[in-house]
Amino acid sequence: MLKFTIPEMEAFLTEVFPQVEGMFGIDRMDAELLVMRLHAHDRHLRPGGTVSGPAMFSLADVAAYVATMARIGREALTVTTHCSIDFMRKPEAGRDVLAEARVLKLGRSLSVTDVLLYSEGGREPVAHASLTYAIPPRR
Repeated sequence: MLKFTIPEMEAFLTEVFPQVEGMFGIDRMDAELLVMRLHAHDRHLRPGGTVSGPAMFSLADVAAYVATMARIGREALTVTTHCSIDFMRKPEAGRDVLAEARVLKLGRSLSVTDVLLYSEGGREPVAHASLTYAIPPRR
C-alpha cells in the first residue's frame, strides 16, 4: 500500500527539495510502477541539443527516491548509497524524458530500484539505472 497520492508526493518533493520544483512530474504511481518525467528545457541540454547525462541521472535518482518514499512514508533522510547507469542511446531532441521505476526489493534498511529511461513517445530505452537507497532506522 502506498503512503502518498501523487499530489501529496509532489508537495513532499517541493518541501524537501525546493530546488527541483517544476523540473519533474509524476505521471503514474502505483504498487507496480512509478512513471516520472523530466520536463526537458534548454538548461538540461548538452552540446548537440540532446538531454545531458547529469539531467538523466537526476531523473533516475529522483524516481528511485519517490518510488521508495511512496512505500515507506516521510523519511526525507533516505539517501542514495549506490547508482549504476548505462547510457544506451541519445534521447530525442525536444521531448521530455520518462523514467519507469520499479522497486525490486524493499527491506528495513535498503531499497533497490530498477529504472528505465525513455524519450517521450519512444519505444527503446535511452538509459538503464540501478539504484540502492539507505533507509534510516526507525526511532
